[in-house]
Amino acid sequence: MGFFAVHRNGRPATADDLAPLAFAGNAHFTAMQVRAGRVRGLDLHLARLQAASRELFGAALPDDRVRDAMRVAVGAGPPDVTLTATVYPGEGEPDLLVRTRAPASPPAGPLALAAYEHERFLPAVKHVGELAKSFLARRAVRDGYDDAAFVDRAGRLAEATIWNLVFTDGDSVVWPEADMLVGTTMAVVRRQLTRLGVPQRTRPVTVDDLADYAGAAVLNSRTPGVPVSRIGAVTMPASASFLGTLHRAYEAEPPVEI
Repeated sequence: MGFFAVHRNGRPATADDLAPLAFAGNAHFTAMQVRAGRVRGLDLHLARLQAASRELFGAALPDDRVRDAMRVAVGAGPPDVTLTATVYPGEGEPDLLVRTRAPASPPAGPLALAAYEHERFLPAVKHVGELAKSFLARRAVRDGYDDAAFVDRAGRLAEATIWNLVFTDGDSVVWPEADMLVGTTMAVVRRQLTRLGVPQRTRPVTVDDLADYAGAAVLNSRTPGVPVSRIGAVTMPASASFLGTLHRAYEAEPPVEI
């Protein structure tokens, strides 16, 4: 996979810059789809980096510096890219690595998700220590599924490997109640659903509850909704109107210049 830009602190990264990161696990990141130099939910990406840096390192880079580094990286390639901003410990304040590569497309779906018991460490932080997530994704494929969803020790569905989960009960959009990473796309969709007057609820969702729902989907920075046809042994109904609502909410969010 080729990169258009790999910058450290706003300048092209050298081999010496990157070598110490080869086996480093003390970092966090955010990933976004940039189209024509614009991003939906940029404020949420910046807030994520701020909060995670303060949690992990006790200090954070100013938003304007992060935004400037992103702008420089996007300017080094085409206007449509996938941008990943990674923050890791530096000398004094944190360092920032920004990479851009070709824009990503979501799977068409529908997806079948295995349901495995797993709880991420520091679930509210999008960190790089994700061996279990990758292992369980491969295990799901081995077991005949497309990907994996995670069930916590209380039996609640929380999230999937690189996705947030969302459901509909036929009347409302239902977000699972559990410790999880609240994705930027999830946050964008939630605030636009509120603006559009679409009912939303947050409640515990277990595998045993799934038969009560009228549809399920996953979402992340690549898409506001891919349909889910099965979770574990439970078949989920198809709901074009539910998927349409998620996409309509996302598209209502105005993209902003980096």
